[in-house]
Amino acid sequence: MNVPPELRYSSDHEWIRRDGDSTTVSIGITEYAQDSLGDVVFVEIPDAGTAVAAGDSFSEVESTKSVSDIYAPVSGTIAAVNDQLEDRPELLNSDPYGEGWICTIEMSSPDEFGALLDADAYRALTEGDE
Repeated sequence: MNVPPELRYSSDHEWIRRDGDSTTVSIGITEYAQDSLGDVVFVEIPDAGTAVAAGDSFSEVESTKSVSDIYAPVSGTIAAVNDQLEDRPELLNSDPYGEGWICTIEMSSPDEFGALLDADAYRALTEGDE
């Protein structure tokens, strides 16, 4: 399973990318999550400008197997969304860590980032499920 070491992870299977000390992070679902979901057929795109709290559902992914909520791994305001997913939801399957990003969040509490899982901890979390 691909678990890029430069990312952080939530126990709900979202990945979080932060460039340097930026307070803006990119969010998507992990390879593990997309593999569990199967073929993604629809992604509910959140609205830019929406305030989110860590742990709150802010989006939904529908696959051939199920419908799953996407949870905010950090608190803040949705700054940008990946509109490509409206027409190409399969990007979550084909490129979950690249073109399959869901949104960016301007963090209101940057300290929350430090509480997220690193790659080794996320790998350990998912090993029992494989």
